[in-house]
Amino acid sequence: MHTQPARTTTMTSAPSAPWATFAAPAAEPLAERHKAEILAFLRERPLHTVYLTGYILDNGVVSPLNRGSFYGYRGLDGRLEGVALIGHATLFEARSDAALAAFAALAQKCSRTHLLLGEMDKVEHFWGHYAGGGQEARLVCRELLFEQKFPVEARESVRGLRQATLADLELVMPVHARLAFEESGVNPMVKDANGFRLRCARRIEQGRVWVLVEDGRLIFKADIVSDTAEVIYLEGIYVAAEERGQGLGRRCLSQLTRTLLARTKTVSLLVNEQNRAASDFYQKAGFKLRAHYDTIFLQQASA
Repeated sequence: MHTQPARTTTMTSAPSAPWATFAAPAAEPLAERHKAEILAFLRERPLHTVYLTGYILDNGVVSPLNRGSFYGYRGLDGRLEGVALIGHATLFEARSDAALAAFAALAQKCSRTHLLLGEMDKVEHFWGHYAGGGQEARLVCRELLFEQKFPVEARESVRGLRQATLADLELVMPVHARLAFEESGVNPMVKDANGFRLRCARRIEQGRVWVLVEDGRLIFKADIVSDTAEVIYLEGIYVAAEERGQGLGRRCLSQLTRTLLARTKTVSLLVNEQNRAASDFYQKAGFKLRAHYDTIFLQQASA
């Protein structure tokens, strides 16, 4: 996405939760045999669970590619009340404060978490359980969740907009790394060059990266992070600086979303709240604001 340095703050105190808080039972590790149950649970709120669903559809419930482990929390009736991925990225779908408390207790034991992402109110309450014994917040960003559905305004088509190939890897990697650095303050090409290259290459091989390249220059880029029948989630949207303000980026995005909406119900993305230019760009492209999210980048133990 278009990014700019995010606001910096600290989160140290627990908010007052509207739910009754009590000592929660431990969450259970989830396995492949739970896959259908997990997906059915996540499908109840597809716009807000697309990231979790995407990990499972792409990698399975248990895989090193998830860079973490899936856990479930069950109510007294034995049904799922929450699903979380605890690891490099900590994400969760929780329907009770008990589930949030259980996931927070697990997350406190994981010292390698890079970020925590979720709906604003749920992240606030998660943090209330987590802050006393977890990693410290390094950077907190308020994000806006945008959504695009049919109809999409038809614009002049862009010749050359296509899925990237491995021949584009050296163009795509530095741009994606720069966007990540602007958002998080961490350059993945410095922190984990090998792993970052492999992840970028895999996404290209999956047909998840769309580009417009002219004369060896990357003009437009967009990454499909999660691809489900209900929602496709985009990130890493880039328009070359010299092409901005001329309508080309909007035409590329419109063409891409029309293509994607032929096989899904909605296309979504997150934008940093402080980045007014990006918010305006997406709204002019027909995206609608649906929710507020928080991303907390955590202080690494080795830093």
